[in-house]
Amino acid sequence: MNFAATLRPALAAMLLAAAPLTAALAAASPVSATALIADDAAAHPGFTVKVTGKGRPMLLIPGLTCPGAVWDETVAHYQKQYQCHIVSLSGFGGQPATANTTAFLQGVCDQLLVYIKAQKMSKPVIIGHSLGGFMALWLSATQPETVGPLVIVDSLPFMAAIQNPSLTAEAAKPMAEGMHQQMSKGRMTMATQRQMVSSLVTDTARVTQVARWGLASDAATVAQAMYDLMTTDLRQDIARIQQPVLVLGAWAAYQQYGSTLESTRAIFASQYAKLPQHHIEMSQAGRHFLMYDDQQWFFAQADAFLKQSTVAKK
Repeated sequence: MNFAATLRPALAAMLLAAAPLTAALAAASPVSATALIADDAAAHPGFTVKVTGKGRPMLLIPGLTCPGAVWDETVAHYQKQYQCHIVSLSGFGGQPATANTTAFLQGVCDQLLVYIKAQKMSKPVIIGHSLGGFMALWLSATQPETVGPLVIVDSLPFMAAIQNPSLTAEAAKPMAEGMHQQMSKGRMTMATQRQMVSSLVTDTARVTQVARWGLASDAATVAQAMYDLMTTDLRQDIARIQQPVLVLGAWAAYQQYGSTLESTRAIFASQYAKLPQHHIEMSQAGRHFLMYDDQQWFFAQADAFLKQSTVAKK
């Protein structure tokens, strides 16, 4: 499958290179400000959090090698209705790395659940891009009662199985170990970073920014995150998720390799088959960073979904 063969290197490229509710929600009943509790940063060494806005809590998780700044426009769009908790993972995009990266993503998942409870959030909305979308699924599958609606931006429950749906996490380990070794060797040049990121973002200024985040990322952390992502299969676990989920997918960048809208949607549909309440929408033109490439569409889809989820909650 040409699309599958291309998407996996694209994911690796992103790892190395760096992963709405205005008028609609204004029509809904207003949400009171959520009290912010003093944060114990020592309790979550795997990430830092910036908080802005007021209203229902929203957790925004970036993709691989990207800091929370990747959500700047999204936060500007939502902060009048939501208290935005913007996550930056340690070691990504210039953030200090942790001393021990063993089982990095599992640690981040556990610490995020502790953070949600410590902040006394009531079923926060979670928006996640790429690895961030994977983490949103993992959080919800682990503790379905803890989180609210999910917006998954171009991510899948098991990245390694794009090419081979029958692949297991155990069988994926040799491939993941090889990628881990390769990625641990060090950073690429800026020119190479930009070349690889260009398949994930359309705007040249955005390409430069994402590439810079990649250069500023810790190679050991990125390599471990890639390994964890490629050896963790959530396709069965997502059956436990109780919240409504909006999945936003991209395909246009892979058209030159023979992919079609229908073939790409079929990959998403297969991987999300066991997720009880989900809706998949595919961007017509956006590349992997849909909140950049197809921003108007991204906000329209998320706005409508979250408005519906807000109404359903009442």
